[in-house]
Amino acid sequence: MPKRVLTGTVVSDKGDKTVVVKVERKVKHPLYGKIIRRSKKYHAHDDANEYHEGETVRIEETAPISKLKTWKVIARVDTHKSPEQVAAEAAA
Repeated sequence: MPKRVLTGTVVSDKGDKTVVVKVERKVKHPLYGKIIRRSKKYHAHDDANEYHEGETVRIEETAPISKLKTWKVIARVDTHKSPEQVAAEAAA
């Protein structure tokens, strides 16, 4: 089964080897049809403490590392590229 990969923004890097990543998604309201934003925070493993607040990163699902950490940071996302370019690079 493939691992899930999400893209989000680092909102906290205070923990040792841990970053908190906020992932936003857009969903359609079931009754009114308006597009609304939903967000969720994930604790991700950052082994070298190289990612800092405000950066956009990609995280990948892993086996549990601790009570809250089941994700690891795999790459920093260049904010000047389109999502299609980022996906093409990840596949290569």
